[in-house]
Amino acid sequence: MNEKHMQYILAVLKEGSFTAAAKRLYVSQPSLSQAVKAAEASLGTAIFDRSTEPVSLTPAGELYVNTARQILDLSANLKKQVEELSREESGSLRLGISVQRAMELLPLLYPKFKKQFPHVALELMEHGSALLEQTVLEGTVDIALLTTFPRHEGLVYELLKEEHLVLLVNKDCSLASRIPPGTPIDIREAANEEFICSRRGHSVRAILDSLFLERGIAPKLALETISIEVGKHMVAAAPLVMACPDSYVDADHGSDVPYKIYPIQGVTRPRHFYACYRKELYLTKYMHGFLDCLRELVQE
Repeated sequence: MNEKHMQYILAVLKEGSFTAAAKRLYVSQPSLSQAVKAAEASLGTAIFDRSTEPVSLTPAGELYVNTARQILDLSANLKKQVEELSREESGSLRLGISVQRAMELLPLLYPKFKKQFPHVALELMEHGSALLEQTVLEGTVDIALLTTFPRHEGLVYELLKEEHLVLLVNKDCSLASRIPPGTPIDIREAANEEFICSRRGHSVRAILDSLFLERGIAPKLALETISIEVGKHMVAAAPLVMACPDSYVDADHGSDVPYKIYPIQGVTRPRHFYACYRKELYLTKYMHGFLDCLRELVQE
C-alpha cells in the first residue's frame, strides 16, 4: 500500500468529495483521481462509491481505510521513536482544545510546559468536544482536552476533573424570583425563559438538546455562541439563562453577581473533563511531560 495513496484516500473520505480533498491537499483533481484509481487497481476493486453524495466507502474500502490508518499510525510512531533517539526533547505536539478551555488553561499550562520542553512546538486545533474527538480518531490531533464521556474503544480517556451542569439565570428572570439560588432544578423550570446556547458540536449543547427532547421542550433561543464567557456576560446583562459546566462558575457566588446559579437535575449521561488520545499513539517524553503538567495544574 502506497503511503501517498493512503493519505489521499483518507482526505477524500474526510472531505466528502474529490474536489474538496484536492483543494485541501493542494493537488489537481485529475492527479488525485489518478492516485485513487491506482490504489483501487492495486486492490482489485473500488474503494469509493462515487454515486453517493458525499462519496462513501465500499465494503472493500472500509477494510482498506482501517488498514491504512493502522499503517500510518505505525509509521508515525516509528518516526517519533527514531527522533527521540537523537533529539529527546524536540518535536511537535498537536493539541485539540476548545476556545473556552484554552482561555482557562493555556495561560498557566503553556509556561509550565515550555519551561521543561523549550524546543517542542505546540500546535492548537480549536474545536468543540464532539469535533475534537473525531480529530483524535482520525489522527490529526495527538492529545485532546475535552468534555465528553468514554465511548470509543480505540481511545484512552484519562479523567482530569468531574464536571456537572448548572443553569445561570439572570436575576430579573421569572425563575430567579420563584426558586432560591442553589436549588437543584429540572430544566422544565426554565421552559419559558430565553436561552443563550453553545453551538452544536459542543458537549453542553448535546446534553441540553437531549434534556429538551426528553422533557418535550421547544426552547426559546436568543443567541448561539462558541464562548461560555460571552454567554455569561449576556446573562449578566439581560433576562436570559444559560447552561454551563460548574467549573466555570465556582468563583461567581458573590452577592453582586447579576445572575443566580442552579444545578440541573436529570442528566442521565454526565460528561466530564478528559485528556484523550489514541491507544496506538506512541507517547513521547514531551507528551508524557505535557500530561504531567496538565495533571498538576488541574489538581492545583
